[in-house]
Amino acid sequence: MQITPAEVKETLAMISQQNLDIRTITLGLSVRSCGHEDINVCASRLYDRLTSAAQNLVPTAEQLAREYGIPIVNKRISVTPIAEVCAAAKTDSYLPVAEAMDRAGREVGVDFVGGFSALVQKGMSRADAILIDSIPTALANTERVCSSVNVASTRAGINMDALLLMCETILKTARITADRDSIGCAKLVVFANAVEDNPFMAGAFHGSGEAEAVINVGVSGPGVVRAVLADLPTNADLTTVAEAIKATAFKITRAGELVAREASRRLGVQMGILDLSLAPTPAVGDSVAQILEAIGVGTCGGPGTTAALALLNDAVKKGGVMASSSVGGLSGAFIPVSEDAGMVAAVEKGALTLEKLEAMTCVCSVGLDMIAVPGDVDVETIFGIIADEMAIGVINNKTTAVRIIPAIGKKAGDHMEFGGLLGSTPVMEINRHAGSVLAHRGGRFPAPLNSLKN
Repeated sequence: MQITPAEVKETLAMISQQNLDIRTITLGLSVRSCGHEDINVCASRLYDRLTSAAQNLVPTAEQLAREYGIPIVNKRISVTPIAEVCAAAKTDSYLPVAEAMDRAGREVGVDFVGGFSALVQKGMSRADAILIDSIPTALANTERVCSSVNVASTRAGINMDALLLMCETILKTARITADRDSIGCAKLVVFANAVEDNPFMAGAFHGSGEAEAVINVGVSGPGVVRAVLADLPTNADLTTVAEAIKATAFKITRAGELVAREASRRLGVQMGILDLSLAPTPAVGDSVAQILEAIGVGTCGGPGTTAALALLNDAVKKGGVMASSSVGGLSGAFIPVSEDAGMVAAVEKGALTLEKLEAMTCVCSVGLDMIAVPGDVDVETIFGIIADEMAIGVINNKTTAVRIIPAIGKKAGDHMEFGGLLGSTPVMEINRHAGSVLAHRGGRFPAPLNSLKN
């Protein structure tokens, strides 16, 4: 295939001016062999497994970035859900394992280690309960460890008892890290229909159906899509807009495919999936909100936003699937408030509310992400917010998630600073009418009729 000078120029512009990057190379590792009845032995085994398997991950990623000229922003590790690994341990805390994960991550130079996780959508084992109880201290005492708990699925419904426990855990985590703007909650995700091959944090874990070790790559380029749409005339119809997004997603995915295959070869690890997710950053121009505005919405959050996001998400997936047979993870468009300068501006303007974000999650790739709420929020309100999001995922057979941050000591309109890719955000207003009954009914929200597919 002949490459024209115009295509070379276009690719250089994508990288140098429009923030195209490989957002993450994530090494997924099975660590089931690390289990032991002594939690300290388990932790030691886990440390050895991670440091041995991931010792070349960062150097290889850095070499690939130099050779191909495409920035690789994050290097990460995801592991088997720790509640499964530690099930045999005679202990009441998995903190030693979290600390071992953190030390290993620091040793090999990765940005995050995911998988301090449990899957409790239909019921909760003793190990699951210990893990959830360990989350606040684990996230407070570590820098790189990320945690996720799957409380719902289309097949099982919603485990309401586990959901309430997670709401209490979120509040505990916020309070124990309040001196750092409740940063622990930025590393904690509650899922419905969590996928096993997600390379993005904080929700990544290495699923039970995965190989011993895999390389999963996440590609992101909201700035590239926005630049392409900016070149379209304002009278271009929506079919033309969708085709432009699809073609751009194809090009972005091909770049990711190249890096993923080469990383897999050099590390001697099976290639897993390529996640094409338009994941924004706080950088100017690298915003999903601004893409929606380029499509034609006045301000993100205004009428038409959900329709524009649906079109964007669908076109991104179509372009990605055309470009690679290995598309997986959470591919589509992310809408994390604090990580998107356009979203932050829309919140500050009053155009984007929590309720509108919830509507948008019906058509995007994940859910309510990096949402800061007033620190005096009660557990019943958090429960209602997350339950609504879980119901969207369960009924619509899609992945949804919530990463919510109670801003201890702050009220709506105050500001939170997290730094790096996590960005900053205003504290959002919340609806205070959750009531005191729903959260405490318990039991299981039954699986919907559309779960019966056999």
